[in-house]
Amino acid sequence: MKWHRLAKLLFEGAMLKRLERTGYAYLGTGKENIAAHSFGVALAAATLAKMVPEADELKLLKMAILHDFLEARTGDLNSVNKLYDQVNEEKAAQDAFSELPWAEEWQELLEEYREAKTLEARLVHDADQLDLMIMLKEQHDLGNPYARRWLIYAKRRLRTDIGRRLAEAITETDWASWWLDQFVAKDETK
Repeated sequence: MKWHRLAKLLFEGAMLKRLERTGYAYLGTGKENIAAHSFGVALAAATLAKMVPEADELKLLKMAILHDFLEARTGDLNSVNKLYDQVNEEKAAQDAFSELPWAEEWQELLEEYREAKTLEARLVHDADQLDLMIMLKEQHDLGNPYARRWLIYAKRRLRTDIGRRLAEAITETDWASWWLDQFVAKDETK
């Protein structure tokens, strides 16, 4: 194994911490880097994997972690950008994973994700939308009037029933309730 090649791979992944997701500029509020989004997608994918036992959990998690890895090279194209710009993801994957013994596996995972024909790929696509919905629900609850329209759009892109059920719960749950409810409940008992 070429250790310097592995170091370069990790530096490339670290670039995702510095690259901002571009859609928030159009929403008008919010901010997130690609690495933070990838963590949210991986967490949502891990959750979905536990709810769908027939899914290959390891494959699903690898796919979730890699789903936006190439954006270190291609940048994050939002829906408006995609009307005018195109990226060569195959070339980016070849360059990003060259000389790695597992290059073919990772390229195949990304191709499977793009095609979205397998259960795991559909669940990762849903995890991607669910993470976006988490951020949009926060912006909605904080008063952004456009976030609701984006939530509806993201919900339409879900591909599985389990993803739709979780999306429904997200839209019905206050973004701060995971911590705020415990304080409100304590105050009410005084």
